[in-house]
Amino acid sequence: MPPTARELAAGPCTGADPGVKDADLFYFDPDTSWAAEDAVIRRGAELFAGVDAPVEIRNEARVHLWYADRFGVPAPPFRDCADAIDHFAAVCCCLGVTLDGDRPRVYAPFGLDDLFGLVVRPNRRLATREAYEAKAARWSAVWPELTVLPYDA
Repeated sequence: MPPTARELAAGPCTGADPGVKDADLFYFDPDTSWAAEDAVIRRGAELFAGVDAPVEIRNEARVHLWYADRFGVPAPPFRDCADAIDHFAAVCCCLGVTLDGDRPRVYAPFGLDDLFGLVVRPNRRLATREAYEAKAARWSAVWPELTVLPYDA
């Protein structure tokens, strides 16, 4: 049985949780070649071989090259990872964590209220209705306690 959304918001997942599709690890490298990203993905596959959930690694500098084919609308080239996070489909997902030396640094441009309040709210900055609604439908099927706001809210 997958953890509840409240359990996920309260702490880290352990083991392979059926409701968690993957863990996103992203970085920004001005080299937008597929060969460069593929080398990072392959190295990540070695590093994360023991992790129960799939780890999806992507260079945010390359997103604009494939986004329109996948989602039907063009994406602007992102300036950095923060710019990419600003464009994620749901406000509760607009969150990044990185290390500043040995201390974690959190970037949450819309705050954390939606995440900890279990609210799924559209971020219409880039996401289409279809992309947002598909993600929200999958999440609410797994975690029915979520409050999913309509795209037009």
